[in-house]
Amino acid sequence: MKNIFLVIILLVAIRSNAQQIMFQRHNNLLAPTGPVIAATNGLAYLTNTTAMSGGNVTSDKGSAVTAKGVVWSTSSGPTVSLSTKTNDGTGIGNFTSTLTGLTLNTVYYIRSYATNAVGTSYGPEVSFAFINTVTSATGKIWMDRNLGATSVAANSTDINSFGYLYQWGRASDGHQLTNSATTPTQSATITPGNSNFIKSWRDWLTTSNNNLWQGVNGINNPCPAGFRIPTKQEWMDEATSWSTLDAGGAYASPLKLPNVTSFRNFTDGAPLSVAAAYYWSSSIDEVITDAYYYNKSYTLRLTTSDRTFPAFERGYGFSCRCIQN
Repeated sequence: MKNIFLVIILLVAIRSNAQQIMFQRHNNLLAPTGPVIAATNGLAYLTNTTAMSGGNVTSDKGSAVTAKGVVWSTSSGPTVSLSTKTNDGTGIGNFTSTLTGLTLNTVYYIRSYATNAVGTSYGPEVSFAFINTVTSATGKIWMDRNLGATSVAANSTDINSFGYLYQWGRASDGHQLTNSATTPTQSATITPGNSNFIKSWRDWLTTSNNNLWQGVNGINNPCPAGFRIPTKQEWMDEATSWSTLDAGGAYASPLKLPNVTSFRNFTDGAPLSVAAAYYWSSSIDEVITDAYYYNKSYTLRLTTSDRTFPAFERGYGFSCRCIQN
C-alpha cells in the first residue's frame, strides 16, 4: 500500500524595508511511486536571481536513489521533465539545492524530487516569490512593478515594465505570457488545465464566475501570498493623489505605472500596442449597461489626457499590479 502524506499549510513572511520573501506550503496529498520524500525545504534567497532550498529523502523503498534535487516552475505541479531543476546527488538523506535564473516579483512553485528504478517521487509543493514593494501616497503597500515585469519602469514607455497580460479571473497558468498559444474553446471550469489564451469576447469561461479574484483568498488570485488584485475603489483612491489625473501623474506617483502597455485582444489573442495602459481591478461590473454586463470587470485606463475606470469583457488580456492585503 502506497504511503500518503498530508501536508500542513505553512506561511512565512520575512520583511525588510522594501523587500519581502514569502513562501507557502500547499495542502497536497502525495502518493510516492518510488522513494519517500519527507519534505521540501523552505526558500532562502541568496541574491535577486538565486535561492537555496532542498529536501529530505527518508527511504529508497529497496531501490537505490539515482538522482535527487528540486524542480521549479511558474506553474503549479512542476516535474523533472523541466530543465529548471537541480541534481544534488544520490542516496537517501537531506540535501541542499541552489536555484538559479529567478526573477523578482514572480511566483514560483517548487518540489523536491527523488528518482530510483521504480519511478520519481515528489515532496510537498512550496510556492514563493521575492517581492519588492513601494508605499503609495494613500499609505498602501503595492508591488513596485506589474506582475511579470522584469524591472520597475525606467521611463513611462519602458517595455521591460509592462509585465504579463491576464484574462480576468484566471490564475498564473501560463496564459498570461504574451507569446502563449491560443484557443477558441472556452473553459467549462475555473482551471482550464492548459496555458492557452482563450479567444472569447465575453469571458474565457462558459459560465462567468465573479469570485475568482475577490481578495487575497480569491480562488484564482494570481498575486503572491499576502497580495491581491486591487479593487476599483483602490485604483480611484490612488488616482486622486496623483499630481495630474492622467498617465503622466500615474508614472510620477510612487507606483511608476507605465503609460503604455500591450494588451491582448479577445478576437485573435495577438498582443497590441496602443497609446494607453490598462490595469485590471477585482471589481465586477454591476451597472446594467447592456445584456453582457455580467461578463465585465472594471479597469484603470490611462491615457495622456485622462484616467478612467471603464468595464471590459473578461476575455481581454490586461496588465495587473498587486496590492498587499
